[in-house]
This record gives sequence, C-alpha cells and structure tokens, in this order.
Amino acid sequence: MHASPTRHGLASDTEFLDAPRAAELVGRTGVVACIRAIAQAIEADFIRWNDFDKTARTAAHSAHGVIELMPVADTRPGGGYAFKYVNGHPSNPERGLPTVMAFGALADVDTGLPVFLGELTLTTALRTAAASAVAARRLARPDSRSMALIGNGSQAEFQALAFFGLLGVRELRLYDTDPAATRKLVRNLAPYRQQGLRCVPCASAREAVRGAGIVTTATADKTRAAIVLEDMLEPGMHLNAVGGDCPGKTELAPEVLRAGTVFVEYEPQTRIEGEVQQMPADFPVTELWRVLSGAAPGRTSEAQVTVFDSVGFALEDYAALRTMRALGQAAGLLERIALVPTLADPKDLYAQLHPWLAPGPPGAAEPTPHAPALQHEAA
Repeated sequence: MHASPTRHGLASDTEFLDAPRAAELVGRTGVVACIRAIAQAIEADFIRWNDFDKTARTAAHSAHGVIELMPVADTRPGGGYAFKYVNGHPSNPERGLPTVMAFGALADVDTGLPVFLGELTLTTALRTAAASAVAARRLARPDSRSMALIGNGSQAEFQALAFFGLLGVRELRLYDTDPAATRKLVRNLAPYRQQGLRCVPCASAREAVRGAGIVTTATADKTRAAIVLEDMLEPGMHLNAVGGDCPGKTELAPEVLRAGTVFVEYEPQTRIEGEVQQMPADFPVTELWRVLSGAAPGRTSEAQVTVFDSVGFALEDYAALRTMRALGQAAGLLERIALVPTLADPKDLYAQLHPWLAPGPPGAAEPTPHAPALQHEAA
C-alpha cells in the first residue's frame, strides 16, 4: 500500500506501520531494546501527568469478551492525540485468533490530522511489559533476581524479557494451567540461556511463587480468580498483576491487596477494572505517576509487600505509538497512505469525486447506481 508519487510526502499523508513491518522492526531493533525505549517514553510522560487530558477507556462487553477504545491528549502547544482500539476475547485461540488484537493512531492536536496509524497487537505486549518494568524499578526490591510468571501465554515472553533486560531478573519460575504454553515460553526464551536466564517450570502457582522476589500474573480467563492467596506472600515480595483488566476479572485474593501497598495507573479506571474492583471505594491506592514524579513514596522498606494493579492505560499507548513511529522512521519501515484527501480547495470535498463521475451536461440524469445489496441485522 504505497502512496502515488504525486502524493508522497504531502502533509496529509499518514505514516503507516502494519503488523509484518512492526515484527520486522522489533526483530531488527531487538525486543529488549524496544521495551527499554518504550519504558523511557512511558516514564517521561507519566512524570508530566498533568499535561494530559485523560479519561477511562470506553468498553463494550459481551458474553465472549470486550472491545475497548482508549483515548488521551497532550494539552501542551503542538501536542498529540492518541487512541487505541483493543479487544480481549479469551476464547479466540480456539478460533485461530489472538486473544488480544489492537491498532491505534496518533494525530496532531492543533489540526486533527492523523499523522500515524499503526498495529498495536505486538506493540501492546511491548508497552505492557515496559509499564511493568517502570513500576517494578520503584516498587520491587533492587536485589530481586527471581520472578514467578503465572500465565505463560502471549504476554509472557515480553514480561520475562522486560524483567530480564531492564531489572536483572535471572530466574523465571513458570506456571500455566496449559503445560503447552509453558513449553512454548521456554522454547522462545532458549536463546537467552547463554546470557544467564534460567527457566524453571513449576507444578503449581504456589510452587512458582515460593522464594520469588517478584510475582507476575498474566492470565487471560475473564473470571474472578484468586491465583495468589495471602498465605503465598513472602516479606518484600512485589506483585505485578497484569491479567485482571476488566470488570469481573481478577487474579489476586482480596486479602493479598489488604496485606500490601497498592499502586495503580489511573485510579478512576482501575477502580472499575483492576484488582481493587473487589475492594471498598475508599480502599487506599497510589497512582504510579506520583511515585515517578517524587510526589509519593514507592517501596519504603525491605519487608513491604507491594502490588502494581496494572490494567493498561491510554498514556502508555501514546508513549508506545510515538516510540514505534520514531523507530520505524529511523529504520525506513514506514509506508504512507492517503487516509485523508488532499484538496485544492479545502472547502470543496465534492471535487475529489470529479474523476469518477460520468460526464454530461449540467442537469443530465445521473447513471443508475449499481451498489451491492446490503444485509442488515434486524433491530
């Protein structure tokens, strides 16, 4: 999908990164390097939290999953706007589809012009792992070298490499109800063995968390679950709860939340979708941006149990889209598409139809349309 030579480079052309080129970009750049770049962008944007116009995402729930729209806008002069479309359908693998699929766009706030359109399925996995690492830098014990990873599906490799590459974790204690998922994860991480990464498959979640300084839960089932119980906690443990991200979906027992100090991305959204949906409305939480900016403490003692109740927030996608766009530009992997028209007279939108309309004198009868019949569902 290349723009024609007469349009290439015009201001109204939109840069585009599709799924195959995104995979090529990440492969050429390096997974850890991409996660690190996105993590740096996330932290920088969270530190200037008050510059953004924020809102909780809009969700359409169904019996099989959820479809969400996630917008955010930078209110500074010359700032950008971003949105993400993303779904979550746990039964999709049975249909040959990913559980999560996403795409998103960046636009210029001053004009509304969409400047970048990109896939976000792979990029969401990278940014989720990056956000986990940003939080863990402030919340986990600095000497943590062992992490339990419960849920070994599509997100697992990215979480593993974020903690390996950015925080120095060297042992992964793995558990999934599907042993094939764990075998897949071990196979994909095999190249990192020579760099000191050790994978330890475990027979249960309880076995996996034993002795781990960090516990990451990344399960997909849309159900209220208690994967980690209070009696599984150890002093100084940091829990990175990634899988609970919509109403009715949790991974931690309420007693675990009461036993720890809970940190969230955007409180109005997390109260609805996160682990704290189980708790009273006045249950105390701290937004991560306050820790990153120095307005609130993170970990305050070696023995403290910390919880990052991560549901994913639009500001992280804004950071990820900007990062992938910049990396794609540098690698020469972006295409240009004519997503909006270029008009000689910006007020004459109809003019773009002229090449396609049948010639004839003014007032001539228009040709009989040949539009295909459309099938509409009953109201």
